[in-house]
Amino acid sequence: MRAVRSIQGSATVVDVDEPAGDWPIVEVGSASICGSDLGMLSFGLPVTIGHEIAGTVDGRTYCVEPTVGCGQCDQCRGGSPQRCRGSAPHGLLGVAFDGGLADRVRVPAECLVPLPDGLPVSDACLVEPLAVSWHALRKVGADTTDRVLVVGGGSVGLLAVAAARAMSLGVDLHARHPHQIEAGQRLGAGRPDGEYEVVVEAVGTDEAVADCVRRAVPGGRIAIVGVSHGNRAVPGIPWMLKELTLTASMCYDRGRDNREFVDAAAALAADPEIAATVVTHRFPLADAARAFGVAADRRSGAIKVVLEP
Repeated sequence: MRAVRSIQGSATVVDVDEPAGDWPIVEVGSASICGSDLGMLSFGLPVTIGHEIAGTVDGRTYCVEPTVGCGQCDQCRGGSPQRCRGSAPHGLLGVAFDGGLADRVRVPAECLVPLPDGLPVSDACLVEPLAVSWHALRKVGADTTDRVLVVGGGSVGLLAVAAARAMSLGVDLHARHPHQIEAGQRLGAGRPDGEYEVVVEAVGTDEAVADCVRRAVPGGRIAIVGVSHGNRAVPGIPWMLKELTLTASMCYDRGRDNREFVDAAAALAADPEIAATVVTHRFPLADAARAFGVAADRRSGAIKVVLEP
């Protein structure tokens, strides 16, 4: 079967063996490219790329929650497998295990989330990045009385706008590129104005963190969602004078009564405009190299690039 792997730092479609093991096999219907996938190409990991996945198992459609925990440690039992610290193999599909930019992928049964009515499998790869943003807003306790600002107009930032609107929150967007600003407006975001009780940092740079500190009200909360592979710097005096709370947010929770993947899938099903706005390009799996090139080029107008086997 075909799979996308990093070959000499480039996304390359290669022939690999059919997935082995006891986990269910997902026939991939759609898988999208994350910014972290672009960054990890240089790592040359010996696995298939991709953790934003949807497909079918025995004729039923699912999205895939790609965090694989040991299931036994305190973090997994508490519903946070993204913080797993067990001794059994654990991690993210597409990083620690083969991912979904392929014809087929094996995933643990507990990672399969049935799609709600009205959400096509072609759009359901967006559940994962929407759940990331959903989790961030919940981590900082965003409430309908809060003004929310999202800093960053990439896919996670725009999906944070969508998550905020689905939660009935007022939200504005600070983005750099005109196509991102336009997409934010389509999703219901206003333009930045004043200070905010909740700020979501969805860029992954020190400059963005400093911007969040400037735009937060005294006593405000900042959710750090943007991924950085280096150390992060925080403007010390302004942060302390305002007594701001900075909260790291990683992936999503899997609680018995509040599985964020289910919430995100329901939001996508309820508002098809989210996928229509955020998915800007679709490619067949065979064109993965071109798809990664488009995803990496901000001038292309790309927000979310989807591959479909």
